[in-house]
Amino acid sequence: MFCYQCEQAAKGGCTKIGVCGKSDSTATLQDLLLHLTKGLSQVASAARKQGIEDVEVNRFTAKAIFSTLTNVNFDDDRFVKLINECVAKRDALKAKVSGVEFDGPATMVPAGDLAGMVAQGKEVGIENDPEPNEDLKSLKHTLAYGIKGVAAYADHAAILGKEDNELYAKMQDLLAATLSTDLTLEQCVEAALECGRINIRAMELLDDANTSTYGHPEPTEVKLGPTAGKAILVSGHDLKDLETLLKQTEGKGINIYTHGEMLPCHGYPELKKYPHLAGHYGTAWQNQQKEFAQFPGAILMTTNCIQKPTNYMDAIFTTGLVGWPGAVHVGNEDFTPVIEKALSMDGFAADEDKGSVMTGFARNAVMSVAGTVIDAVKAGNIKHFFLVGGCDGAKPGRNYYTEFVEQTPADTVVLTLACGKFRFFDKQLGDIGGIPRLLDVGQCNDAYSAVQIALALADAFDCEVNDLPLSLVLSWYEQKAVAILLSLLALGIKNIKLGPTLPAFITPNVLNFLVENYNIAPISTPEADLKEILG
Repeated sequence: MFCYQCEQAAKGGCTKIGVCGKSDSTATLQDLLLHLTKGLSQVASAARKQGIEDVEVNRFTAKAIFSTLTNVNFDDDRFVKLINECVAKRDALKAKVSGVEFDGPATMVPAGDLAGMVAQGKEVGIENDPEPNEDLKSLKHTLAYGIKGVAAYADHAAILGKEDNELYAKMQDLLAATLSTDLTLEQCVEAALECGRINIRAMELLDDANTSTYGHPEPTEVKLGPTAGKAILVSGHDLKDLETLLKQTEGKGINIYTHGEMLPCHGYPELKKYPHLAGHYGTAWQNQQKEFAQFPGAILMTTNCIQKPTNYMDAIFTTGLVGWPGAVHVGNEDFTPVIEKALSMDGFAADEDKGSVMTGFARNAVMSVAGTVIDAVKAGNIKHFFLVGGCDGAKPGRNYYTEFVEQTPADTVVLTLACGKFRFFDKQLGDIGGIPRLLDVGQCNDAYSAVQIALALADAFDCEVNDLPLSLVLSWYEQKAVAILLSLLALGIKNIKLGPTLPAFITPNVLNFLVENYNIAPISTPEADLKEILG
């Protein structure tokens, strides 16, 4: 195997086992599925030119690509099923297309067993990429990883009934473009920026899906300590799974706790109305093995966050696209096995006060006090805004973000989102004239809210976003972060600080392009970066 799609890739690329925990076979099956989905995209693009639109193919494209994102699915058997389903859908659609000669992954026949598929996956993996130009290869891989992030957001939105066939079409066109052998450097750059643009559309759809279903998030205090009683922990990102579980556990004496990126769910009116949504447990995804081992109830994993379960394998359940060999997978939105397991376990023996945190400062909440914020800026009470957000991870160097936030001056405001906030989410930074200095915008899925806040502030001050007293200090881990970064570049946003390390798939020449055109820079030290930013 060779994989370098995440920030923690060992020494520039994992070659024996993924730092995420995926095996050689899982990694190569993911490579094969990605390759075949590019072929499916070729066929879908050709069919669309003949007026043929297959919604099921569109949805499957997003699901298949999302399945290959870091920390989603580690189950080889499920990848075999996805590979076979991909080819079945491809061939059924191809039969409707006339006058087109396909080749490559659009005609590839998968092997009949797992071992054969693994061998095929090695043939089409990164190490055997036929692109001879390292910079073009870098940009094509960046594009592929960005599309994985887009696919995740598109799938989340589709679950709540919000879809856009034009978005799917552009995803498929860009996936097919990664196979092209005659793209110029300029065309590859434009394709990456187009990925950023369609990701904005995907995040817009998801924002609409979440807010039209559950209401706009409201500033909400969230309890961190446990409440006595039976317990279920929900991790991941999927709001509908949480809602379904809340409905199915009403009156059963089970308290529901969020974990990781589910924390912002407490701000949604249609979710926080459930009295047994008891609070938040634990911190970021990478601490789950220690934290889950101490949780006295059932655990439900949604979307991408799962690590290898240790001594709690019998208590953990997966749903949706998430998979781990040996973990019980729950489908059809029936969480009866999770509920029965929780009822059979001890639960928490007593209440415990571990304080609380605030969440729910999405765009509506922030812009409802925009006048106060603007007046505070004009009066000089707020000197600067920092957006400190992104992915968290276990790799050394991420304490930078804790120290950075702790050292921000008292006349500055910190907006945050995604699991990177768990480096400092419980810090008491005080307020400026009643405006909290630390504002949790939400999940990584809520990056759209952060963008809208920045655009609204720019409009209020009649300037460009780059002219605002606003600095972006971002951490990345996986492919949704790649998609968001491409979106920021597509919006023309400059001067981003990125860390804890730069992507291994970015060549020096591509990095130079980003520096010269967008002034992207790696983080250094909190002291040096704050001095540079604030002058």
